Amino acid sequence: MGFGSRNYFQVGGKVTRIRLAPNKECGLRTINFYLQGAISAKVQEKMAPPLLHLKDIHLTFGGTPLLTGAELSLQESERLCLIGRNGSGKSTFLKIIAGLTQADSGDRFVQPGTTIRYLPQEPDLSSYQTIRDYALGGLNESDDPYRVDYLLDCLMIDGARQPVKLSGGELRRAALARVLAPEPDILLLDEPTNHLDLPTIEWLEKEVKTTKSALVLISHDRAFLSNLSRATLWLDRGVTHKIDKGFQNFEEWRDQFLEAEEQNLQKLKQKIVAEEDWLRYGVTARRKRNVRRLQDLHNLRVEHATKKRANTKADLSMRHNNAEISGKLVIEAEGLCKSFGGKKVLDNVSIRIARGDRIGIVGPNGAGKTTLIKTLLNDLKPDEGMLKLGANLSVATLDQQRHSLSPDWTLLSSLSQGTGDSVIVGGESRHIMSYLKDFMFRPEQANTPIHALSGGERGRLMLARALSIPSNMMVLDEPTNDLDIETLDLLQEMLSSYEGTVLLVSHDRDFINRIATSTLAFEGEGKWQLYAGGYNDMVAQRGYGVLATGDKKSPSLKALKQEKVKQTKKPTKLTYKQEHLLKTLPDEMAKLERDITKLNEALSDPDLYVKDSQKFQKYSQMLTNRQTMLDEMETQWLKIDELREDLSS
Repeated sequence: MGFGSRNYFQVGGKVTRIRLAPNKECGLRTINFYLQGAISAKVQEKMAPPLLHLKDIHLTFGGTPLLTGAELSLQESERLCLIGRNGSGKSTFLKIIAGLTQADSGDRFVQPGTTIRYLPQEPDLSSYQTIRDYALGGLNESDDPYRVDYLLDCLMIDGARQPVKLSGGELRRAALARVLAPEPDILLLDEPTNHLDLPTIEWLEKEVKTTKSALVLISHDRAFLSNLSRATLWLDRGVTHKIDKGFQNFEEWRDQFLEAEEQNLQKLKQKIVAEEDWLRYGVTARRKRNVRRLQDLHNLRVEHATKKRANTKADLSMRHNNAEISGKLVIEAEGLCKSFGGKKVLDNVSIRIARGDRIGIVGPNGAGKTTLIKTLLNDLKPDEGMLKLGANLSVATLDQQRHSLSPDWTLLSSLSQGTGDSVIVGGESRHIMSYLKDFMFRPEQANTPIHALSGGERGRLMLARALSIPSNMMVLDEPTNDLDIETLDLLQEMLSSYEGTVLLVSHDRDFINRIATSTLAFEGEGKWQLYAGGYNDMVAQRGYGVLATGDKKSPSLKALKQEKVKQTKKPTKLTYKQEHLLKTLPDEMAKLERDITKLNEALSDPDLYVKDSQKFQKYSQMLTNRQTMLDEMETQWLKIDELREDLSS
């Protein structure tokens, strides 16, 4: 389109203006010249050289190939999450990106002048006098030391402290200050949320979002990954696959990829069958052996065998070991108080926990979550208050620090404890190594000492120990640390089907949302409050998340509660959740009524108890649970409907 001496053309979504002399027509050659220049500039803009490029990376450990052609191209300000199973080589690949580990073969290119900072899982501060000295060690000459002080203050860690006997969380905070302070061109983070509490994790999210650094992130925290990533690199069986979408789109894409891979494997198998049939019955095959076609068939068989081996993953399996059913009331606490050195950790805490409840416990580090659990289980006597535990309570515990694992134990002895070479799981006797195979341990690891295991392997071993103990109650203290996403998915499925009671301490918001039926939140000064639903439901109900202890930048609890009361005094309409429940509860109640009818019909059989007493007890328990759920849903629906009528009038 042309207007006098100005002509406009659309190139790459933009309108480009070409200035021509007045009263002269624009020839095709001239237009072509300008358009080529505009298109070339657009292509150059998109094809800007990457900050870092890895190609065809191979690495073998102990005779086993770990990386067999992994690749990465990282552009300026790109935000990439690195996903893969435990043991797939994610941390090793991140070290190769950082230049700390040398690959056996492959190319690594970094733009000259590019600064890279790497956060290890286990930072080493032993050669520094203070935490501040360690953090300053990450700066370049031109960087401002003030940023170190700012970050140490935000992370609430004293820079003057000597780096001896620091907790896991303090080590992680110091290392974060070191890598974030210089604002590098490339930021590499390996499990940055491990050992951090929720306020610090949410602060870290905001801090990383504001940085201009290109990011490569390894984490098991789904919410953290979803909030920060814009692209996903999947390390699977030694090679990498990339999708230009954040983690929230990864799992659907992965499933489609694996399905297509399986279909291709089947097509290759069918082609081999067709070739074998030709060799047996084809006219040419009877007259003269076709050497080339035989070689092609051999190559097809080799390709199929290789892809089949690659397509076969180690399967992870989890089954819990049920104990006798506990009483309906598991824990009843009223007015619990506990103090240490004049500091109130529990102040008038009251709670009732019934069989089947899954309670998520959230609060900052130092709030007293461990003290709360020990007091509720009567492992720690309260200073004041009443505590009653239900009948037939059998507890299996997974502790955060893995204290129940001696570093000198072997994999085999950690489960046998001198009692033999078998365990009872799901009512069946199984050899210990067969059971450990469900948790992706190899038979040759039987005599491996625990101190030689990776963090993920120790996490899986703790799960294996906890699930081998007959229980009707599980206490899980930070179970998500060091576990990959697929293991967490399986743990979630297992906990969802667990008929006992679960107490879950976690800083993983997504995991709490998926597991918890109620959330017990720290309110400050020893106060704890129970909220219905998961972490997001708790935030919606009280108006804020978990606040850091002594965080002066956060609004006071009193002010927040006053604001919450002010907002809830005069509701004008139903909340989104209430409207959703008003629509969905009738269908759920109808389903429960159908289940109750079927269970009543089954229990009406007079011979059921004689034929199968366990099934009779199971059906009876299911009937009781569903009737209770139906009563609760009916009450909830009636309250919301009554509120709707009040608001409409």
